[in-house]
Amino acid sequence: MTLRTKSVLIAMLFAAATAAEAQEPAAGARQGGGRQGGAARPAPPQPAPLFFKETWKPAAAAAPITPAIVANPDLQVAVYSKTPNEPSVNDEGGVAHVWTGLCAPSCAVTLKHKASMADLTGKARMKWYAKTSGFHEIRPVVKLADGTWLVGNFADASLFDYHEVDFYFADVRWMRLDIDSLTTKGGLLDKVDLSKVDEIGFVDLTPGSGHGLGGYSDMGWMELYAKPVAR
Repeated sequence: MTLRTKSVLIAMLFAAATAAEAQEPAAGARQGGGRQGGAARPAPPQPAPLFFKETWKPAAAAAPITPAIVANPDLQVAVYSKTPNEPSVNDEGGVAHVWTGLCAPSCAVTLKHKASMADLTGKARMKWYAKTSGFHEIRPVVKLADGTWLVGNFADASLFDYHEVDFYFADVRWMRLDIDSLTTKGGLLDKVDLSKVDEIGFVDLTPGSGHGLGGYSDMGWMELYAKPVAR
């Protein structure tokens, strides 16, 4: 191969490489993140801020649930039960908690922010400190702005001791709840709108067995992370 032939071959290879590079889209365009790559991806949901925390006021002995047991002045408590034997609050074991041992057939306890409803969409989540006895389970319950009651399929149980549980509402499936009878209605709903929640708390759908270790739920502190919505 002559020197002239080598020079021509090198020139042809250089020209081909230059043409291929000119046709290659920019990195931003390939990934859809550049100005010429179309619309940018929507930002992922941001973590929700702390909406409220309730720790309950400690009581030396079992006390009925009244406004006086709420530690957070921004909150109101409500109890839903079919019998006079409602849940009570005490600090047995060094943890202020709501106890459901006398609930028959069941009971629910909710909290309501005085100034705002809660937006439970996106990365809204609940965190609580609780334990159970027997086959009892604690489930989230919400009251929507239009008065609809829902109970979640997420169930928490801890027989050994209190433990922290953290869950996202986006992972929960819901059923309608008849708040008067505290019974579920229908099947799991395909879609619910949790953008305006008036009350939120927990429900134990199993009858309490009274004092002792037969069956009950103990709900300690609760934290709700959600965006506020003005009432």
